[in-house]
Amino acid sequence: MRISYDAKRIFHNNTGLGNYGREVVRILHQNSNIERFFLFNTKKSSFENILPQDKISIIYPKGWFWKKLSSLWRMFAINKQIVLDNPDIYHGLSGEIPIGLSKNIASIVSIHDLIFLSHPHYYNPFDRLIYKLKFKYAARRADLVIAISEQTKRDIIKYLKVEEDKIEVAYQGCNAAYKVQYNHNQKENIVKKYGLPSEFVLNVGTIQERKNVLTLVKAIHHTNLHLVIIGSEKKYAKKVHKYVNDHDLSNRVHFLKNVPLADLAIIYQLAKIFCYPSICEGFGIPIIEALFSKTPVITSQGGCFPEAGGPSTAYINPNDSDALKKKLEELTSDESLRKSMIEKGYAYAQRFSDENVANHLIELYKSVL
Repeated sequence: MRISYDAKRIFHNNTGLGNYGREVVRILHQNSNIERFFLFNTKKSSFENILPQDKISIIYPKGWFWKKLSSLWRMFAINKQIVLDNPDIYHGLSGEIPIGLSKNIASIVSIHDLIFLSHPHYYNPFDRLIYKLKFKYAARRADLVIAISEQTKRDIIKYLKVEEDKIEVAYQGCNAAYKVQYNHNQKENIVKKYGLPSEFVLNVGTIQERKNVLTLVKAIHHTNLHLVIIGSEKKYAKKVHKYVNDHDLSNRVHFLKNVPLADLAIIYQLAKIFCYPSICEGFGIPIIEALFSKTPVITSQGGCFPEAGGPSTAYINPNDSDALKKKLEELTSDESLRKSMIEKGYAYAQRFSDENVANHLIELYKSVL
């Protein structure tokens, strides 16, 4: 097979959609017989250096006009190049399909979440409108819609009015770095590099309102636990920092950002607990990263979270800091419970192995041909 991909996010998003796209290409490159990957990219990026060199073609806009208006190129003008490349399938990795794509080319679109519709207060009206138009067109134009969770599938049916039999759930994998067991020296080097405490609770993700890290900080407040928060900061982060400063928690709440993947994977393994009290997600890939890292997880009830966490993960009301505090204290004081959660969580995570993810995607690719 020859597959074309909308690769903007692969090359220009450090997390989230970027990780998803990079993992799709990596996993399929290593675990399938796909003949050629065509990656449509709006401009040069350092991420090009981490992709395999064989079987991959990166296509850029040509001429000053399309280079200046790369968003329009990605939406309309790539159609001519797609036809010339003669792929079997076009796969939109982030909820978009180019307008006017040839009907002779099978098309698939991956939709990660519809939070802009299910929780509209997190988005401004203009962004909501643009996202809705793009996603609705893509979902109706594509031959198959991939939802990254059952929760997202339900939302696609509810908000985009797409027929259920046109949607397939295909879970994503996570980077191989989280599946390596790091030795004592490697861990000690990271502890020294970042000045990490000997024991800590870990949270990973952009510090924004829906990620709800303030509830976790409040839960930590009346314990003796340390908290390490890793992620870029949005406006909401000011509230978090204010609470930390007002309650003299700066010696126990540690903020890190721009942590390289290789270091992040080791920090996951150093953590006593991974806590992810998000209000809403499309799937929650950091949960999978923690399970593969053999770190017990506390996350939110309902939504997509049980799909990612499985039966051994601890679930709490994300708005109840007292309940979260009790659960944190329980896990830090009960070593047998921690060990049980680690073993069962790691076993559950195997359903998201590279082989399983690749096999399922190839089945879905074949289904549209």
